[in-house]
Amino acid sequence: MANDKKIKAGIIGGAGYGGGEMIRLLLNHPNVEISYVNSRSNAGNPLYAVHADLLGETELTFTGEISSDIDVLFLCLGHGEAKKFLEETEIAPAVKVIDLSQDFRLGETVKGREFVYGLPEMQREKIVTANNIANPGCFATGIQLGLLPLAKAGLLQEVHTTGITGSTGAGQSLQATSHFTWRANNISTYKVLTHQHLKEIRRSLQLLQPSFAGDVNFVPVRGDFPRGIWVTSYLQSDLSLEEAQQLYKAYYAGHPFTHVSDKQIDLKQIVNTNKCLIQLEKVGNKLVIHSIEDNLLKGASGQAVQNMNLMFGLDETAGLRLKSVVF
Repeated sequence: MANDKKIKAGIIGGAGYGGGEMIRLLLNHPNVEISYVNSRSNAGNPLYAVHADLLGETELTFTGEISSDIDVLFLCLGHGEAKKFLEETEIAPAVKVIDLSQDFRLGETVKGREFVYGLPEMQREKIVTANNIANPGCFATGIQLGLLPLAKAGLLQEVHTTGITGSTGAGQSLQATSHFTWRANNISTYKVLTHQHLKEIRRSLQLLQPSFAGDVNFVPVRGDFPRGIWVTSYLQSDLSLEEAQQLYKAYYAGHPFTHVSDKQIDLKQIVNTNKCLIQLEKVGNKLVIHSIEDNLLKGASGQAVQNMNLMFGLDETAGLRLKSVVF
């Protein structure tokens, strides 16, 4: 696709956290023009009525209408809602669809649309030729990026992993565990060993290492910060630290957003970026893998834009050279 031609994008479900991030990214993308942002509950209101930071950035308003006069459609809907939307809505076959829900991550189809799992570090070539993308989950992205090099080398064994996520990971709907008075200065686990992202994680790991039959023992944790994910995984390994670092750096060579650090990493390095940073440690016979990302960017909307760039033949990093706020 010629770089001077604007991609026309539609967004369904633009009022939530993921939809807001999608709007911000596309407004500043050099190759994209937002055709419409659909929201049933906010039709007619300016985008900044919901996303207050967009005041002065755009005069676009939410619409209740849907058009196929676009090149790509981003579905920023709740789980179960994306499949229902595509079942009930006529979208021209030529329109590429990128879904941020979990509805199509395990190979599900709808009305003849087949979805490619959109983790570029695992299957960039398939994404380039795809018409429909199932964007990975936020925890799934961080955990998988920490394990893919081992799976590719056939070295994956039973994994124990803990991940802590910011409050935006729970979505914008008010619930008991998202109240400031509950979340601040607090920590708790949820969906211990049963988190929904485990299914897509196992599916990906077995694609790379068909012999992998071990468990991925995942303990998710709610953090008292707004955004970011920290994952620590460990497993038995005969690799030395140097061998593991070489394996990881070789695997991610040529992938612009995933980087292996020789020094200790911290969450502020990745907030407001599309990066995943990885740090390895060797303790006895255990290999420890730390992997961190912004749950709203590399874990959601940023990765969706990265997939769009690949699908339309753009620079993979277009519109995603974001600078962390750091402090």
